[in-house]
Amino acid sequence: FPPASSWDAAYERELQTFEDIGDAGEIWFGEESMVRIIRWLEKQKVPLDSSVLDIGTGNGVLLIELAKTGYVNLTGIDYSPSAIQLSEKVREKEGMSNIKLKVEDFLAPSAELSGFEICIDKGTFDAISLNPDNAVEKRKQYVRSLCSVLKPEGFFLITSCNWTKEELLNEFREGFEILEELPTPKFCFGGRIGNSVTALVFQRK
Repeated sequence: FPPASSWDAAYERELQTFEDIGDAGEIWFGEESMVRIIRWLEKQKVPLDSSVLDIGTGNGVLLIELAKTGYVNLTGIDYSPSAIQLSEKVREKEGMSNIKLKVEDFLAPSAELSGFEICIDKGTFDAISLNPDNAVEKRKQYVRSLCSVLKPEGFFLITSCNWTKEELLNEFREGFEILEELPTPKFCFGGRIGNSVTALVFQRK
């Protein structure tokens, strides 16, 4: 698992590239992972003024897509200042002034990070889980943080490439119940069909 400094370095490179050619860089899990999240929100008729937190926003592209869909109460956090700088540049280029961006460590969230109706995670829980330095405790802290920022009855949408549905159900059993599994691309290997990506929607109890 890359240390924080290499994430910063990666985002600094993307920042430079964006400044040079206006390309926001990589979209984690690809376009379809964003489409899947937005479709679910639309299908649930989640009001456009619902407060949404993107945990580990990276280049902020998911928030841009949500804003284009009509969502107006959007916040993105990332513990990498370079990622937040990059997402600010992307936000300016797209003219999306209703997106709030903050440097925050989700494992030690600030007091004002609370009361969200929807939390979205694409790959951040994965990254925390892969941290060789006390990963089990970090995962527990992640769940505690999630409970403190997400309102009761609020939705948590997680996209993971490291955890199966069963493992995620186990990780989030304290305080959350599963609403549904979102369809993800299937792959076939040695005659067995599997998913390389798991996408689940939880509701906070």
